[in-house]
Amino acid sequence: MSVNLARDAVPHALETRIDRMHRRDRIGAMAFVVVLWFVVLFVLWSIWPDITNGAIRTILCICGAGLLVLNTAAILAMLRHYESDKHFIYSLDLMHLDEMRRQKRV
Repeated sequence: MSVNLARDAVPHALETRIDRMHRRDRIGAMAFVVVLWFVVLFVLWSIWPDITNGAIRTILCICGAGLLVLNTAAILAMLRHYESDKHFIYSLDLMHLDEMRRQKRV
């Protein structure tokens, strides 16, 4: 089975569903990044008074910053990739979702 998923070959209804699904995924990914930043900074702020060793404070700050920067960069790279390849990714997803719905009805 060959699937032609060029942008010009995608019907308008499918294009709308792809855009809607992509928008939800972008919102979810960005919400994850915001929550991750909030949680890491909150934990660092909460435990800061209990850590008296300057070396451990430095290590925690560096590791926390590394965690935040690398995870944020990975999510942004994923979103860029999904944007450029969303028709292929989401067309297949929607095709399988539609098939599962048809199977449930039978």
